[in-house]
Amino acid sequence: MPLIIVILGICLLLFFILVLKFNSFLSFIIVALSVALAEGMTIDKAVLSIENGIGNTMGTLVLILGLGSMLGKLVSESGAAQRITIKLVDAFGLKHLQLALMLTGFIVGVSLFYDVGFFIMMPLVFTVAASTGLPLLYVGLPMLAALSVTHGFLPPHPAPTAITAMFNADLGKTMVYGIIVAIPAIVISGPFLSKALSKIKASPLDEFVNHKALTDDEMPGFWISFFSSLMPVILISLSTITGFFVAKDTVTMKILGFSGNPVIAMLLSVLFAIGVLGLGRGRKMTDIMNSLAHSVTSITMIMLLIAGAGALKQVLIDSGVSKYIGELLSHSDLSPLFLGWLIATVLRFCVGSATVAGITTAGIVLPMVTGGLVKPELMVLAIGSGSLMFGHVNDGGFWLFKEYFKLSIKDTMKTWVVMETSIGITGLLGVLALNMVVR
Repeated sequence: MPLIIVILGICLLLFFILVLKFNSFLSFIIVALSVALAEGMTIDKAVLSIENGIGNTMGTLVLILGLGSMLGKLVSESGAAQRITIKLVDAFGLKHLQLALMLTGFIVGVSLFYDVGFFIMMPLVFTVAASTGLPLLYVGLPMLAALSVTHGFLPPHPAPTAITAMFNADLGKTMVYGIIVAIPAIVISGPFLSKALSKIKASPLDEFVNHKALTDDEMPGFWISFFSSLMPVILISLSTITGFFVAKDTVTMKILGFSGNPVIAMLLSVLFAIGVLGLGRGRKMTDIMNSLAHSVTSITMIMLLIAGAGALKQVLIDSGVSKYIGELLSHSDLSPLFLGWLIATVLRFCVGSATVAGITTAGIVLPMVTGGLVKPELMVLAIGSGSLMFGHVNDGGFWLFKEYFKLSIKDTMKTWVVMETSIGITGLLGVLALNMVVR
């Protein structure tokens, strides 16, 4: 019965949005409340669950969203993104531009959470597409595939890190195996898939595109552009890497830990960009502040959409649906690796959050790992692959992709959902292949 209620809830959400053309945020709240009551929650608990879902989802994310939009605006308007684009095209050529963006996405994705990497890299993707005349999805999917794979497969991202610790898996082996599995998953779901989907028309969010082509003298230098755009990545990566070699209680690590906090890194990056890309380029402070304010107002609805998805996710968790589905599938004779992937896939479809799906699945299959039935490092990756499958309307990433690329829900299904599913299937095949050769 709980599973049927979830399926009906998702159908109701699609009916509101697609048929009735209802506001997506209102649709999420109505469906979340309906599912909560149908699952037997009292009205007070249902409302509290929705409030907690919105609060937990937007607590840190609203800071990242706001600061990320400001940084993106500064990078775009100053010509920094255009300068980086020109350098990439010169270095790799148009023929290998996807490879450049894929590598950039992987490097950024290793150290940044998906949402942070998304907000930082989207202005670059938009500018590359506008400057080269290439289809937006052809340019964007390789980078997004890389970001998504690192989010699901590799520490220090939340789910892989938590699952690695829960299984007492070797962190080094998990990273090595994860990179081996990630390479084909990114290539197949990025460059290859983007060629088939590039005919679907997508348009960049206007606020993050500089439609005026600047002259060479009007643009900042390459290294200033590069450092300003990737400063959050540099600060967070420096903190993460140093943490492996330096004790946490040292002054150096405390300073790097402070600057490497995602919110602090974004704030410092925005302040730095205001100085070098704004004031340093001759702009007045009032002009810069008006531009930044406008950049934030343009993503208000995106924030609400993500909050709505968070509300529905929390209702499904608090009502016990996640646990019910996991236990339902755990009584099976299937391969442990395939079973871990399958449970994570079903939870991802029902709950929406890859992190929640991954960590919940880990708790369910833990006896298989501790019992020696499977290599813990491979189970981490199998679960990570399943947690990326079928990201649809209850997934915050779905709405980010839809709104930033200005796609219809139908076209988002054809692109985002297909890309995520491709990553999940390719990842599973990679894990099963590794299982045959790893001893």
